Amino acid sequence: MDTVAALDVGGTTIKAALLDAQLGILEERQVPTARGADGTALAAQVTSLVREMGGGTSVRAVGVVVPGIVDEEARVARFSANLDWRDVPFGSLLESRLGLPVAFGHDVSAGGLAEFRVGAGQGCADAAFVAVGTGIAAALLLDGRIYRAHGLAGEIGHIDVGHSLRCGCGAVGCLEASASASAVARLYSERAGRVVDGALPVIDLARDGDPVASAVVSEAVDGLARGLRTLLTLLGPEVIVLGGGLFAAGEYVVAPLRERLAASLTFQRMPELRVAKLGPEAGRLGAGLLALDLLARRTGGGGGGWVVLFCVGGME
Repeated sequence: MDTVAALDVGGTTIKAALLDAQLGILEERQVPTARGADGTALAAQVTSLVREMGGGTSVRAVGVVVPGIVDEEARVARFSANLDWRDVPFGSLLESRLGLPVAFGHDVSAGGLAEFRVGAGQGCADAAFVAVGTGIAAALLLDGRIYRAHGLAGEIGHIDVGHSLRCGCGAVGCLEASASASAVARLYSERAGRVVDGALPVIDLARDGDPVASAVVSEAVDGLARGLRTLLTLLGPEVIVLGGGLFAAGEYVVAPLRERLAASLTFQRMPELRVAKLGPEAGRLGAGLLALDLLARRTGGGGGGWVVLFCVGGME
């Protein structure tokens, strides 16, 4: 078994797991995320967790994934609103503390990597993993390889889908502002005058005939169909894997999305829409895969030991 430590860094919690080389969970923990704009507090926290987990077993590599804009080649978080980070070289920062190789990536990209290898996207050469949670982003698999563009690829949540709402990025019309799980909850709360906790309660209300909830969900599905049409026009994936909290509702959301997307296409190939299999574990498993890949590159695939995997926050 190979020995790696992997992190998925978000704004609230760290989920940590000890994995074997087949991604089997041997031990797991969850702790609050240490905050700090320069990343040193989190690096110290992760260092302690890596050393604590595994019962003294020597961890041989570390994988880290975070939300935001991540330059994986430079191992720098260019921007992460959830962590209040700008240009934080977290890969080298953590590596200097641990004295171990560190792989650094993006949480949705890592989730896509896991879905493409061991989840709903297996067997595809051209696919997309679209995560609809607090925000909306996509992992892109092109000709069998993850396409990252130094962390700038896959920001499907900031496609203009034609509404008048202002997005957190500063633009107007972004898909994320109308169709993310957080947007669905916010829009229903504003229109109905009652606060709901997340998108699923809104979907439940829509199922029960609530007209406000039905309108909010319908608008979200329309926006997603527009965003996916743009993705199809540019990249032509054969499969789109749908993940994140919104798609926990299954066919109640996927069926109308499939119908509206198909109706909007002219020459584009209609992809197969699949619901993600790995759920909230996708980012964590993807972080583990990044670490295992790094270890394989540096050792030629040999070695033994454990995998320590950390998910901080993620794609809820």
